[in-house]
Amino acid sequence: MSARIEAGALRDFAAAILQAAGTGEADARAWAETLVWANLRGVDSHGVLRIPRYLELIGTGAINPKPRMAMRMQAGAIGLLDADQAPGPVAMNRAMDEAIAIARRLHLGWVVARDITHAGAVGHFALRAAEQGMAGLVMTASGPLMAWPGSAGAVVSTNPLAIAIPAGTRPPLLLDMSTAAVALGKIMAAKDAGTPIPEGWGVDAAGQPTQDPAKVATLLPMAGPKGAGLSLMIECLASLAAGNPLISLALRGAGAKEGPRMNGLAIALDIAAFGEPGAFTAEVDALASAVAAVPASGATPVLLPGDRGGAVMARRLREGITLPDGTWKRLSASAAGLGVALPGLLSS
Repeated sequence: MSARIEAGALRDFAAAILQAAGTGEADARAWAETLVWANLRGVDSHGVLRIPRYLELIGTGAINPKPRMAMRMQAGAIGLLDADQAPGPVAMNRAMDEAIAIARRLHLGWVVARDITHAGAVGHFALRAAEQGMAGLVMTASGPLMAWPGSAGAVVSTNPLAIAIPAGTRPPLLLDMSTAAVALGKIMAAKDAGTPIPEGWGVDAAGQPTQDPAKVATLLPMAGPKGAGLSLMIECLASLAAGNPLISLALRGAGAKEGPRMNGLAIALDIAAFGEPGAFTAEVDALASAVAAVPASGATPVLLPGDRGGAVMARRLREGITLPDGTWKRLSASAAGLGVALPGLLSS
């Protein structure tokens, strides 16, 4: 049995669980906002199904529910944020806000965030810049989860990349992608739903292709060497620049191959510096209209980056968010263990 719940109620419920686990009220609400935003856009792999795992990581001390984040360095447009193992969304909100503040003065803000934890759907933070009329770029880096072409096991990570471009009369363009063939959370979601995964998403412990999400040991890169190479470059820009390498230490056996230790990068670009106010966003609208007007090859219309997620969000805001039985059971158990009341569900 699945559970269907109104977005605001799910956000309050998620925040209550995270706060009961020791997160400060404002941070718990910001964390929950990012998770439910992912659910609303149909990216359930990065939504509230992650909460039970986050609670485990808070319990072990791997996630710091009350971090003391601080900007450790700023040189011109570049800054370094020490996130103190903060919840990922809390850290990346701060990193992007710092980047936007720098860009307001210098037209570009480039902030590396050291020692964050899992940030979820990174498009949420890129949109933070687009909502201020700036282009936003976000990347995060973690330890080995994904194969390198020709490797027998995990070498690089599924490091995501998001770019948000402000528009005029239409919503911002939003590219939000993993460097893997699929994000790990989608395999988690398939496991919760009890459904097989497509071939090409991952391999088992013996390095053989599998469609059983429970047997996936290593993810496969998007477009082979292209996805693997892009992941490696993100490790350079986010981790090496932060003085906090992840991949090299793990491959040498000096660090855990998996875990919450991560780094991030938030970039804000003041588009208005290039010309007349409104000229750029008008051209974005024109570009989007031209692409959308191209004849479709089938029944599905031509979509721009972010359009699918926006349509799903509009529907789920009206109809509620449906959580698979496995996700709802684990959330309910987490809530019970922390003394958090269950929210009301929408009728079927």
